[in-house]
Amino acid sequence: MLHAMIEVRDLRKSFGTQDVLDGVSFRIERGESVAIVGRSGGGKSVLLKLIIGLLKPDSGEVLIEGEDIVSMDERQLLRIRLKFGMVFQSAALFDSMTVAENVAFALRRNRELSEAEISRRVASALDVVDLPGTENKSPAELSGGMRKRVGVARAIVYEPQIVLYDEPTTGLDPIVSDNIDQLMLSVRDRLHATTVVVTHDMRCARQLGQHIIMLHQGKVHANGPPDQIFNSTDPIVRQFVDGVGDTREAFLSQRDQIARRRVYA
Repeated sequence: MLHAMIEVRDLRKSFGTQDVLDGVSFRIERGESVAIVGRSGGGKSVLLKLIIGLLKPDSGEVLIEGEDIVSMDERQLLRIRLKFGMVFQSAALFDSMTVAENVAFALRRNRELSEAEISRRVASALDVVDLPGTENKSPAELSGGMRKRVGVARAIVYEPQIVLYDEPTTGLDPIVSDNIDQLMLSVRDRLHATTVVVTHDMRCARQLGQHIIMLHQGKVHANGPPDQIFNSTDPIVRQFVDGVGDTREAFLSQRDQIARRRVYA
């Protein structure tokens, strides 16, 4: 029986009295693209950190190709993390390093690689993200979209099996955002990588996600292909897809404000 590339079983995580994830379960198959969506503060980025082992859950399992990483120590996790590349929301580049040094950062832990091989891999990764010849530039010389591309190059330089993206289009205009979407699709197809994108951008989710997982109040509220999610009649899903707030909550908030004005008038 083939294991899923990523399987999450009954995952729970709290911070103090706040329940962030409350029994989350799903499977992501090898080579699949999945978008994880939900409201801000809904646990999406926490879930990503649990998948890669940067956080430990309170309970539940995170299986990577059938191996539960929850009980692993740091040395065991290093082996699993070699399967991952991660693109952070801000690109997280080191301003004191050149583009080439940023992209090569993860490779330099492997002392078996020569400088010539590292340079070759860096050039190849930059070529994939359409930034050839930028090795000697500093991050300060790059636009926001270019910085995102360098972040992607750093994540894929050692050809990981899984690429995780945390809000990859935040802060970008629609044209640059669409370019980043196309880049993620290109990376997925060229590397045959399993792709997980955490986003609140439903346009990005629709373009990239073969499945969309929606978190709501710490649980998986919806999980299905884009057409199913975008055509859903579930009111919570519809509010998120349409970008419409909860009118009842808005009404109650407005009523409370009016009541307070009357009390203090």
